[in-house]
Amino acid sequence: MQVKTKAISHSKYNINYHLVWCPKYRHQILTGQVETYLKELINNICVHYEYEVLSIEVMPDHIHLFVSVKPYISSTEVVKTIKSITAVCIFKKFSNLKKCKFWGSGLWSKGYYVGTAGTVSAETIQKYIENQKVM
Repeated sequence: MQVKTKAISHSKYNINYHLVWCPKYRHQILTGQVETYLKELINNICVHYEYEVLSIEVMPDHIHLFVSVKPYISSTEVVKTIKSITAVCIFKKFSNLKKCKFWGSGLWSKGYYVGTAGTVSAETIQKYIENQKVM
């Protein structure tokens, strides 16, 4: 995959987050129609909020999302937005999940994983910064 630098007014950026989160109790519910609907829903949310989906994979008990965002958008904002909208929509479409698995609580666990990625490694950036005065 070729990662490209993007631009907005007064900024050039390449910000990519690898996000992972799970349903509460790590229930393995993200299969079949739920998986298909969830992927479509996440893609639609990302289009609406101008997050660029680089890759997405829905496993039975967790989601991997690799997404590129503008520099003023935090990983927390991305996760909160996607989790809140998907929970409402999934419980509306698959109401049996709320009754059978989640006993009136939310769909997603509170936590999530975030890792960042760009076109160069942290080591490369560190060496570049350290060598600035030498040049």
